Amino acid sequence: MYRLLVLPFVLCLPGVLPAQVDTSDPLFSQLEKMDSILFEAGFNNCRIDDMEPFISEDLEFFHDQSGVTTSKAEFLQAVRQNICGDPAHKPIRKLVAGSLEVFPLYQEGVLYGAIQRGVHDFYISEPGKVLYQTGTARFTHVWILDGEKWILKRVLSYDHHAPDHREK
Repeated sequence: MYRLLVLPFVLCLPGVLPAQVDTSDPLFSQLEKMDSILFEAGFNNCRIDDMEPFISEDLEFFHDQSGVTTSKAEFLQAVRQNICGDPAHKPIRKLVAGSLEVFPLYQEGVLYGAIQRGVHDFYISEPGKVLYQTGTARFTHVWILDGEKWILKRVLSYDHHAPDHREK
């Protein structure tokens, strides 16, 4: 009972909970690099072997339009088939500049993971055509630190909608 009464007070104290890290923080840089491996190497260039080591065996990927994926094998197969399966109609992902945020996760003062969130735009690349935008969505990733290696454990991909034609 005592904990229930103290918890709301503790949560209101400044500095008790970690906030979003600054873009100059090494943690931000590390997860920005992981984003690049996942999306630039894996998604955009279909170098699936580059991203495979960073995907948790028990990955859970929740997508607001295509449902739930509950394993690394299922996720990688979906990327191979749906993202990399048709080079004549290739999806491309671009992170919206300035949208990436990183929030550290601590247990007893020790960093064990991070939440990464942002907004990304999607395009289609077709031979002989100009890249054209097909949508925008939000994402939230939960990364777990395993020794010195970041592992993607949970993914939320949501708020998919048509492009809003904002200036890039």
